[in-house]
Amino acid sequence: MCKGLSSLPSSCLEKAKEMRVKLSHLAEKQDWTHLKHKSHDEKALQDLESLLNSKSGLQAFRWFLRSEFSEENLEFWLACEDYRVSPSRLQRAKASTIYSQFITPDAPQEVNLDAETREALLGVMDSPAADTFSKAQQRIYNLMAKDSFPRFLRSAHCVETIKAS
Repeated sequence: MCKGLSSLPSSCLEKAKEMRVKLSHLAEKQDWTHLKHKSHDEKALQDLESLLNSKSGLQAFRWFLRSEFSEENLEFWLACEDYRVSPSRLQRAKASTIYSQFITPDAPQEVNLDAETREALLGVMDSPAADTFSKAQQRIYNLMAKDSFPRFLRSAHCVETIKAS
């Protein structure tokens, strides 16, 4: 069970802070898209959002996830982004693809969703809407923000991205 940041040694927290500063400088250097102000709770996730909106950041994060054999969360999040902005005439086909690729048990790139979220998705697959995957996408985003993104910040992939800037 995760005990939060308080369980980490202070040296790890200091390194994470240093990496965050370096990433923010990288973001400014590459003119990353800055997001509008969000609520206090969402601000903690803003760095991941900035990373996902950056071509080079997204590529580095993808390479990192690929190295950990955990790219499915990012691919699901990206598929949901594409789905959300798709014309309604394409949504049924895209929803079906996303469901079979990421949601169904034993899917090729099955993501870790709770049973309640899976059941809710199954119930709306006959008539998908623009927000059909919003809750599931948010859950996977939160998972990446709390799990894989902090590991990415400590990784060689992140360090290499910063050095390349």
